[in-house]
Amino acid sequence: MKTLSILLALFLTLTSCNCQKKAVEKSSVLQKQANSMKLIYEANSRGFYRKITIENNQAFVSTDRNLKDKGTAMPIPDKDWNELSTIFKEVKLDNVSTFKDPTQKRFYDGAAIANLKLYSDQKEYQTTDFDHGFPPVEIEKLVNKINSFAKN
Repeated sequence: MKTLSILLALFLTLTSCNCQKKAVEKSSVLQKQANSMKLIYEANSRGFYRKITIENNQAFVSTDRNLKDKGTAMPIPDKDWNELSTIFKEVKLDNVSTFKDPTQKRFYDGAAIANLKLYSDQKEYQTTDFDHGFPPVEIEKLVNKINSFAKN
């Protein structure tokens, strides 16, 4: 009986360590992916300019058209960063340049011209121009989340 209880305890100890090891490995992979993510959203018209750069758990918001500074740095809470990372992973990066804009208000000054650059693993993906406030459906959640950092 003692032998059986010792074997059971040993088995439980070894399997729990293995699960913890897998959780740590998965966490480090997710952290590496999140750290390699960089997003640059830019919108401008004659009287409006906004550039939002997101990287390393920080959002930089600039309204300086001449880009003399990177902008005001704001730390992104872990909850928002995880949500942003999840949304980012859902985007098919190879197809970003083919996403269709739902409106063309920018052609008659009805909306600012916007675009989004996505960086993952040192590779750049860029959207075609779209109307600020009316992004392509495929990246709508991502653009709205990015713009939410400028409002805070």
